[in-house]
Amino acid sequence: MNIHPESSRPDRGSPLSSIRTTVRTTSLHLVGDRGDGLEASDQILTPEALEFVRELHERFAARRHELLADRLRGRIDTANGRDPRFSAATASIRADDGWRVAGAGPGLEVRRVEITGPTDRKMSINALNSGADVWLADLEDATSPTWSNVVEGQRSLFDAVRGRLEHTSEDGKEYRVTAARTPTIVMRPRGWHLVEKNLTFVDRAGRDLAASASLVDFGLYFWHNASLLVDGGRGPYFYLPKLENHEEARLWNDIFVFAQRRIGMPEGTIRATVLIETIQAAFQMDEILWELRDHCAGLNAGRWDYIFSIIKTFRARGRRFVFPDRSQITMTVPFMRAYTELLVATCHRRGAHAIGGMSAFIPNRRDPRITEAALAKVGEDKRREAADGFDGTWVAHPDLVPIARTEFDAVLGGRSDQISRRRNDVRVTGAELLNIGSIGGEVTLGGVRDNVRIALWYIESWLRGVGAVAIDNVMEDAATAEISRSQLWQWIENRTVTAEGIAVDRALVTGMLDAELEAAGNAPGNRFQAAAAVLRECALSPEFPTFLTVGAYARYLVPGAHQQPAEVQAVA
Repeated sequence: MNIHPESSRPDRGSPLSSIRTTVRTTSLHLVGDRGDGLEASDQILTPEALEFVRELHERFAARRHELLADRLRGRIDTANGRDPRFSAATASIRADDGWRVAGAGPGLEVRRVEITGPTDRKMSINALNSGADVWLADLEDATSPTWSNVVEGQRSLFDAVRGRLEHTSEDGKEYRVTAARTPTIVMRPRGWHLVEKNLTFVDRAGRDLAASASLVDFGLYFWHNASLLVDGGRGPYFYLPKLENHEEARLWNDIFVFAQRRIGMPEGTIRATVLIETIQAAFQMDEILWELRDHCAGLNAGRWDYIFSIIKTFRARGRRFVFPDRSQITMTVPFMRAYTELLVATCHRRGAHAIGGMSAFIPNRRDPRITEAALAKVGEDKRREAADGFDGTWVAHPDLVPIARTEFDAVLGGRSDQISRRRNDVRVTGAELLNIGSIGGEVTLGGVRDNVRIALWYIESWLRGVGAVAIDNVMEDAATAEISRSQLWQWIENRTVTAEGIAVDRALVTGMLDAELEAAGNAPGNRFQAAAAVLRECALSPEFPTFLTVGAYARYLVPGAHQQPAEVQAVA
């Protein structure tokens, strides 16, 4: 399928008619036969929807490339010793107490409990039946971006919006949406750094480029569902991941304005909640809200990606930035407290919801002891968030919805939120956000081994098309796997010595990886050897890939990837 408008030429009566100029146009097309064999293809990859995605690329793809190049320049500056800071150029925005964001749209007024998860049909039905207020329909960190997952995920959302989502498993078990009131859907598209190699965008210069995954995910969902969502008393709502600065937020806002005008929808109908999950964005919360103020509902404390962002940003800046074992990085250490308190104070000052993050502990219905421990840990986490002023929180499992709701009900009572609690007591400095040494702790051989195991098993699952997986009764997704592999790289780079007196080097990690591979076995269909290759590249190579999923996607998830249009991923 090839989507492109007609080329335009000067009128015959024009003085330029003799020059025979052709204005080059853009196009968007599926690579090869990628639309064949997918049940959802005819429903989702319609000519009209793909034309809308093409228009998004024509108007915004070049700006995306420029912003990714800015990211690379920023990383070079930080590597050379320039820390993130509150910008003097935008001080007037931060100082002005007179502006507010649009706030909650219809169906987003109460966000006490939000359940996160991928968009396969079974998990989508479980989320819709969970009793949560909001379902974060995740096309990013909880989804392995196989083409089937991308398209079928859009079909799950398509059917959910129309009230006809159902599923029959291979063993004949039937799944239906039975909840009288389902959660409001907030869809998370993939981040700016990711591409969709099953679609090719041809720009005005005639260059073949892999499509932007962000524009594909947003475009297909918005085109098919925006008007119906409004008709149903809700709206087209989005979680925006991985933003690093307010210019990236401005790009999203411009996309929202164009999309609404394109279908005749009133501006300001869309609502976005921005995940503050990079250290760079933590210094620009006000500015991000300002850029999206006509479409913004709130900010979310994306804790796992935030931790990964700090490790990645300062990975080679010396031992004062070296983290201890992952299990010791809690939400109560000083620099994480500074981050969450600044987020709550900033949101409430601007009339925005502050949404808490996800505790990774999950229950085990086959083991009551594990379930009891998980409920206690999650309850403690949610109790702290509610007391700090958050308006809602995330959970990763339907069985955690009641405990999270209990903790927020105890604090909020009959109120829908805590926006009136301004947190004027909060005064966070840049030094506090960057005070990584405040964490204390130590690196242990057990922590090294855990990171090897978690990264290997998660990547293996991801390569099989499963983007969220329980490992040792903890929900792992791409963000938590990134922490594990980036810690391994950082410990090796900084010649870290464990509490047992053992140096963390490539030989140690390689030995642990080989032991995990032997224990995992080589059952038919598993991808452990490929996963090990990905982990070696991302944790043991001298160069640090910015995201483990970028190279792995191109190499393993896209058929014939070596023949696909190139995309400059180093800038991500």
